[in-house]
Amino acid sequence: MARKSSQNIWVLILLMLAGVVLGGFIGNALGDISALSWLNYGSNFGLSSPIVLDLGVLTLQFGLTIRFTIAGIIGIILAFFIYRKM
Repeated sequence: MARKSSQNIWVLILLMLAGVVLGGFIGNALGDISALSWLNYGSNFGLSSPIVLDLGVLTLQFGLTIRFTIAGIIGIILAFFIYRKM
């Protein structure tokens, strides 16, 4: 029974990730239209400049930036409702 529950959690996570990506895409696509520009309103969180680890032979850069927009939040909500209907 626990295996079915863990599979459902992965489905929920994948649906919410798809909702964020599609919402962000729709927000960027419709952000130029003045009546729908509010969909692209949001904020960035994360590292503005990457952290650099220089090992002489190998250089690694670490960075993560997340942008939350209204369209992305709407996408997450829609993904959750789709999950509940499944």
